[in-house]
Amino acid sequence: EKGGDAANMVTVFDVAVQNFLMTEITKIIPDAFFFAEEKENNAEDLMRDYCFVIDPIDGTTNFVHDYRYSCISVAMFSHGDIKFAAVYDPYADEMFSATKGGGAFLNGKPMRVSDRDMPHSILAFGTCPHMKKEMGEQSFRLAYAVYSECSDVRRPGAAALDIAHLAAGRNDIFFELLLSPWDCAAGSLLVREAGGII
Repeated sequence: EKGGDAANMVTVFDVAVQNFLMTEITKIIPDAFFFAEEKENNAEDLMRDYCFVIDPIDGTTNFVHDYRYSCISVAMFSHGDIKFAAVYDPYADEMFSATKGGGAFLNGKPMRVSDRDMPHSILAFGTCPHMKKEMGEQSFRLAYAVYSECSDVRRPGAAALDIAHLAAGRNDIFFELLLSPWDCAAGSLLVREAGGII
């Protein structure tokens, strides 16, 4: 089931995955709050004891087209600070996870950002498809500027997974000019715990 324009698709699966996660987390932490893509949100909830920031399917357009580059992203905030992060790629069966001060892991094995220099690095970037007129040209101009200095660029279409791959050292740089909290909350902890800068 598609709603809105083609670049802003919402599927029944987004809602189903989000509801499943909220139900299961509430069983473990009954007083949990949620800040999620497919619901009304209150930023003050991030200051609670437990607030989970959820993107039920990041890369929805990919998912709808069976492009097989999508993920589920969850970050746990406590009093405004990210304490735990998980990004799951169901196609590759890869779980990227991190705890604050505890390191970052890929399927339970420690992961680190790369140490490649710029000429050998890969840029992954997002194109702000929901704001093409406002940010499209600027996005590609910036991508071209970095492309001119690095090895190559990638535009896979799921920011949370792109950032998780950055934490795992698979790409070296990521940017998108506008992201929602659920796009980058988990990834920001993954990158920091993997030795990177966000």
